[in-house]
Amino acid sequence: MATTRQNPESPQEGDDTPSTTALIEAINIRSMALIVLTGIATLYFIDWAQPVLLPLVVAVLISYTLDPLVSTLNRLRIPRPLGAAIILLALIGVIAAASVPLKQEAMAMLDKIPVAINEFQRKEARSSKDEESIMEKAQTAAKEIEATATEGQEDSSVTQPGVTPVQVVDKPMNLQEYVIKGSPAALVLISQCFSVLLLVYFLLAVGSLYRRKVVKISGPSFGRMRKAARIMNELHQQVRRFLFVTVISALFVGVVTWLAFMALGMEQAALWGVVAGVASGVPYLGPFLVLIGTGVAAFIQFGELQMAIIVAGVSLIITSIQGNLLTPWLTSYISSLNAVAIFIGLLFWGWLWGPIGLIVATPILMITKSVCDHVVNLRPVGELLGK
Repeated sequence: MATTRQNPESPQEGDDTPSTTALIEAINIRSMALIVLTGIATLYFIDWAQPVLLPLVVAVLISYTLDPLVSTLNRLRIPRPLGAAIILLALIGVIAAASVPLKQEAMAMLDKIPVAINEFQRKEARSSKDEESIMEKAQTAAKEIEATATEGQEDSSVTQPGVTPVQVVDKPMNLQEYVIKGSPAALVLISQCFSVLLLVYFLLAVGSLYRRKVVKISGPSFGRMRKAARIMNELHQQVRRFLFVTVISALFVGVVTWLAFMALGMEQAALWGVVAGVASGVPYLGPFLVLIGTGVAAFIQFGELQMAIIVAGVSLIITSIQGNLLTPWLTSYISSLNAVAIFIGLLFWGWLWGPIGLIVATPILMITKSVCDHVVNLRPVGELLGK
């Protein structure tokens, strides 16, 4: 019986030779280096293209939010371009009508801050007549230092008659120069708002045009086109439901906060309702800032720590109901994100795009998770983002 001799120098199956191990390590290091470099380049690109990407992202999210209204008008035989114009004009009118009283309430709140500080200082002075407060001691020390410095300048001017005295004169504020310096930023903000409105109008007017184009270019086989259509429809429904739930939750928090603060006798209750509703769109951080702000405002208004705790507690109860009962109930059919992913997303997009990044962070994560859930190679990323 013939036997086959194996070459001892040839690598056996399952045998990790040094050359094979080195090749695998080189491939892994190269792949990781490419991933890291691609990630850094992507970060720089997102930061560099912020003036273009930020209006585009905001416009897409607003169009997803308003699309059900335009679709309803379209079912009533109103063309989409006309329906989009009607919805946008109505939205701009509501914002303009609400901005005037809210601006007055905001100015009234800002005017109360100096009065509250003076009242707090008077109460502190009455409670400690014999002992100077820290603020008074600091002011007395500052006056003594200033008087000593003035005397030193007078002595030097007297003892050195040949030296020309120099007097520092504070330059008065030039309003024209301030407006000129701030005008470029204002022009950029106005142009971005105008760009967002135009993008929202065009996205609402075309409807599902780009979804059909994505399905068309995903061919040529009918199976691939059908799979792409299913993915686009599910993604569209998921994002629309999520943004609808976000809007409903914001309205709930805003209205209930307004009514509760009116019952407690809080001034500027409508303003705090709007602030709480908008802040509810930023998970964790928004309700926490509203909690601190309402507590401070209540303490300034009533001058009692007990009322500040009650008002802050009411705000906490409202946001807890919204976060633990209402939103989970409404999002029961929507793929949800875990808390760690949301917090990291807030840090990331807040670092890149500032306050607007905090607002759009959760919708971007939601879109990312929906895409990852439907792409086989990206499902591990979707699993990391989900609960």
